[in-house]
Amino acid sequence: MKKVLVTGAAGCLGKLVIKYLLSEGKYEITALDLKCKKTYKALKKYHRRINIIYGDADDPILIDALVKDHDYIIHLASIKPSFSILREKIVKEIDYKASENIVRAITFYNPKCFLIYPSTTNVYGNKKNAVSISDKLSITNNNYYTKNKIETEKLIKDKLNNYVIYRIPTVLTDITKEDFIYNTPINDEAEFITANDCAYALVKTIDHKSEVNKKIYNLSGGSVCTSKYGYVLKNILEIYGLSNKYLWSLIFLEKNFYGNTFSDSKKIEDILHYQSESIESYFMVLKRKNKQRIINRFLAEPFIFFINKRLNK
Repeated sequence: MKKVLVTGAAGCLGKLVIKYLLSEGKYEITALDLKCKKTYKALKKYHRRINIIYGDADDPILIDALVKDHDYIIHLASIKPSFSILREKIVKEIDYKASENIVRAITFYNPKCFLIYPSTTNVYGNKKNAVSISDKLSITNNNYYTKNKIETEKLIKDKLNNYVIYRIPTVLTDITKEDFIYNTPINDEAEFITANDCAYALVKTIDHKSEVNKKIYNLSGGSVCTSKYGYVLKNILEIYGLSNKYLWSLIFLEKNFYGNTFSDSKKIEDILHYQSESIESYFMVLKRKNKQRIINRFLAEPFIFFINKRLNK
């Protein structure tokens, strides 16, 4: 039985990855995340079906021990994109160091281990036309999150022989539990991906290791997940109402994340066949789950009006 390590396992994508791995019924799964009430609650229901390790991916001794004993690593542990305004040293310590530990451990102890690494499509900057993996990378000086993703990509390509890098756009998930990237220009035409499709693709990668090895792909949701960023934001505000996260991002965050569309995302879809959801189906799920507070919806009205005005220019 192949052994799979999932870092950042208690996050939205991590939990879905575990669900899909279990549905395959052919993997021994280890989940790694920091121990706190939130992660304990998120992973508790799996405690009899998988191995759960509470620890820090920044701990080289722990990572050495885990990497030695696993065939595949789905490395989801990362700093949240909304923290990209922090000092570069902090972001690098939290984000890059964990990846560096994993790469070093694979290099020295388990060279055959296959790393599945989710990067970000924000590495392309703000492009007017559809982008592909061959496009020149571009980042703003203070976007430390994206800068560290680029450095991690280079580290993986230089050091490993078994890996795939997925550049992933904004993931559509349950924003009451996970952050949504609010700091994107409203009129950007953006190709999104739903959390379910993204997690399923990461798991299906294991069956297609030889086809994707040592390659980079834009992993997105396709044409049915493409829209102006403002349209998605407007619908989220209409469903959930005004939130503290949205206000915080509006006041403090630069618009330094970008929505792009992709000319080559079909390449990985043709291999994995993972796309099953659309933006509209995502909204339908949100509406079914949401228990809206009338006051939040009322407070959101001026922001919805402003977004509509910008979209109609």
